[in-house]
Amino acid sequence: MKIIYHCYGGAHSSVTAASIHLGLLPIERIPDREMFWRIPLYDRQNTDKHGHIFFMGIDEIGNEVYLAARRSRAGVLVNVFEGLAGIFDISPKDYLLINVMHNVNLTMKLGGYISRRWGFIKLGRPIVTMGTQAAYFQVVKLVQKVKDKLGGYGE
Repeated sequence: MKIIYHCYGGAHSSVTAASIHLGLLPIERIPDREMFWRIPLYDRQNTDKHGHIFFMGIDEIGNEVYLAARRSRAGVLVNVFEGLAGIFDISPKDYLLINVMHNVNLTMKLGGYISRRWGFIKLGRPIVTMGTQAAYFQVVKLVQKVKDKLGGYGE
C-alpha cells in the first residue's frame, strides 16, 4: 500500500502526518519545536516542488508513506492520481490519498506564508511550528484513523 498525505504546500501538515505515521514523531505528547525542525522536509519545500510526491519512508507493516504539495487543488490531485492509476492498472486498494488540510489552523497558514512564500524563515518557522503544535493531536487522530482503516498495526 502507498499512503500519500497531502496538503497545500507539502511543508508542514503533510510532513507532520507522514512523520507521525512513521514513528518519527511521538503520538503521546506534543514535540518541541526542535523535533519538528529535524524532520526532513519540515518547512523546507518551495513552490517549485508543488505537484511532486516525496517518499518519506516505510512503516512498521511495510506500507510506503509519501507526501505531496498540491496547492488548493485537492480534487485535481485526486483526479490525476485516479486517472493515472486507471491508465497503469493500479488498483484503488494499492494506494490511499489523505487530505491533511482539515487540520491546518490560521497560525500554521500565517507562519507558513511568512516562511515559505516570503522567505522570512527565522520569523515564520517558529510561528508555523506553534500552529503545528496546537493542531498536533488532531493530526495524530487523523493518522490513527488511517492506521485503523488499514489494520495490521499493533497486532
